[in-house]
Amino acid sequence: MTAVAETGASAVHTVVADSFQDWSRAISKSFVPLMVRDNGATEFHGTMRSRVLGNISVVEVTAGRHAVVRTPALIAKSSTRYFKLSIQLTGTGTLIQDEREAVLAAGDLAIYDTSRPYELRFDGDFRSLVLMFPHEQLDLPAGAMEHVTALRMPGDEGLGELISPFLVRLADNLEALSGTNGLRLVHNALDLVTTLFNGELDQLVDAGRDPHLLLLARIHDYIEANLGDPTLGPGSIAAAHYISTRHLHDLFQEIGTTVAASIRQRRLERCRRDLRDPVLANRPVTAIAARWGFTDAAHFSRIFRAAFGNSPTGYRNEG
Repeated sequence: MTAVAETGASAVHTVVADSFQDWSRAISKSFVPLMVRDNGATEFHGTMRSRVLGNISVVEVTAGRHAVVRTPALIAKSSTRYFKLSIQLTGTGTLIQDEREAVLAAGDLAIYDTSRPYELRFDGDFRSLVLMFPHEQLDLPAGAMEHVTALRMPGDEGLGELISPFLVRLADNLEALSGTNGLRLVHNALDLVTTLFNGELDQLVDAGRDPHLLLLARIHDYIEANLGDPTLGPGSIAAAHYISTRHLHDLFQEIGTTVAASIRQRRLERCRRDLRDPVLANRPVTAIAARWGFTDAAHFSRIFRAAFGNSPTGYRNEG
């Protein structure tokens, strides 16, 4: 296995593997622990070109026939839960998760969750782009996302026709994804992806496949629209949706979080993005905090440091 790590503003980390064993080590290091199956291939060659921007990994994968599997045993060794968005650039791939199977051709997209078992199969040479990011980076409830994992999002129709070309350009221009501007571009990509999957969830609700999603989606949209309101809390959210606060807490418990934790995490993510946004470089930290509902500067600094390991000012200067 050959690893080439370039330095400087246009750094792209490149790994080349010529065996399944080397490839298994390489992808587990770049993503999450995975098991590789040869799928009947006798020889193998694979290359990964990657960048890490903030807590988002952008990886271009070029390889031959094989499969990767995320097993329950491997999941048990991981603490952070990630989503992985894959766009097929050339060749075909098959994604299996949550009792669904998506066959992806060039331009197609699909999302999957590293906290549950999945398998990716490639029956020939292929190239794909993978964006890996923590659950909280996607502005949609993780519980609702279980309904859209391993669903093929066609790249030649609907919202996919608008979003797919943007992601293809990211793959073709990894060297350009540097510094705060690169991070801003990647966040723009995630915003587009959020729009894509929000539309898919809306279609599922309209089709009547899971009415429970409708309430969750409405609550999520309400929280997003009111993050800057310092009085946002369980009482106002429940009242706006004509449900009891107990029912609201039960809904969030079902998706593995609390109302307060969800609001706090979303606000912190918005602040983190703004602190690295070059357009907002001259805006005071206190103004950014207040924009997202944090009125106590000292409290904001403490919880930001607890969440991200640095003060807001230190985090901004790191960029």
